[in-house]
Amino acid sequence: MDKLLEVREFESITGNADYKDDDNYKYLPEKAFENLVEFIHKYTGDEENTDALEFMRIAYKRNVGNVVTIKNYVGLIQMRNGYQIQVLPKISFGDGEDVGCAKTKRTFLKMLRSMKDFPSKAFSDASLKVDRMNLYEIFINMYLQEVRRLVKHGIKSAYVEQEDNLRFYRGKLQVSKHIRANTVHKERFWVAFDEFHPNRAENKLIKATLIKLQKLTSSAENSKEIRQLLIAFEMVAPSTNYQKDFSAVVIDRSTKDYEMLMQWSKVLLMNKSFTTFSGKNSSRALLFPMERVYERYVAQQMKKVACSDGWEVSTQDKGYYLFVEPRKQFSLRPDIVLKRKGRIVIMDTKWKSLVNNDRKNYGISQEDMYQMYAYSKKYGTSEIWLLYPLNDEMRGHPDISFDSGDGTTVHVFFVDVANIEDSLIELKQKLEETQPDE
Repeated sequence: MDKLLEVREFESITGNADYKDDDNYKYLPEKAFENLVEFIHKYTGDEENTDALEFMRIAYKRNVGNVVTIKNYVGLIQMRNGYQIQVLPKISFGDGEDVGCAKTKRTFLKMLRSMKDFPSKAFSDASLKVDRMNLYEIFINMYLQEVRRLVKHGIKSAYVEQEDNLRFYRGKLQVSKHIRANTVHKERFWVAFDEFHPNRAENKLIKATLIKLQKLTSSAENSKEIRQLLIAFEMVAPSTNYQKDFSAVVIDRSTKDYEMLMQWSKVLLMNKSFTTFSGKNSSRALLFPMERVYERYVAQQMKKVACSDGWEVSTQDKGYYLFVEPRKQFSLRPDIVLKRKGRIVIMDTKWKSLVNNDRKNYGISQEDMYQMYAYSKKYGTSEIWLLYPLNDEMRGHPDISFDSGDGTTVHVFFVDVANIEDSLIELKQKLEETQPDE
């Protein structure tokens, strides 16, 4: 891994050297920029996969040329020429200090761990040198921690079919191979037999992943850890047919320790992503939709905060439809529904930075308000909350709410993702303050 360009969400990237030191742009050398544009065009979507053009916008600006802006996706793109583009979320810390983006990366990793399909629950973030590692190296380190955990528990063996030309008879004679090999050597037998051995599909995939990561990592810490772990897999042959070996993996009670590792290996070996985003060229991408990451993170933390006070908390609720005739159509799925003693509160998360301008409705979209109004009427509640991430511009802003005049009130709350527990406790207190009269 060679050179790294670090950008934040919504920052613009240019390949024009005249703007190399311009604060409005992040500069990528012309050839690397061309590779990025090629990458965007090649990663096209279908019914299952996200189209790169949905979140990586290419625009033309006079005097500047083509400009690429990445929106609402965070992670790392590895270009064919070795350049990496690390995209970090915009997170407000109040003090403005975030040396090496260490705070941002740590907060982002906490957010990722809330996602059900993100394969890491047991990693120790305290041991990660996030200020010295880019996201890809951090993900490699997470994988190595999972492998270390497996080795500590003991790698599994299984009865594996073997073939060999032995001096003694064992298992089943392979007649055709025996005749070809042993016409002269009458003392030998070409046989197939089962042997209890660690050379099973799961271990072969892990070893193949370790060997690949050994070539990719530029971290001395990760490189040292890989060398140590490979010793534990000395008796295992690395996988050469990934599809075949992944199809042979079965996760059950005896192989539970491999569940996370198999998800990681599929990502790292086959250039997959933890999201529905994928591609087929030699570039790699580990990208995460921040809208979904934020939604899951807030929902997870809201359950911790609210359930202790008797609230029933459900996420992605499926109770209502916008229309019911001639059949149920257009499902309503609010991110969070809180219920307690007949009281219903709807909360919806939006990963968007609002602006301090009431004439522009603070940047809240009309479409979102239509959605909140529909929730209010279908769930029969006046209490609707829109949860936006706190940014520097809106820090300390007075409470914002909108009253429809016919029984719907939409409150706006800014979630401090860097201090989410305290922030959601504050939100819970506001629920008590805004409780409608009986």
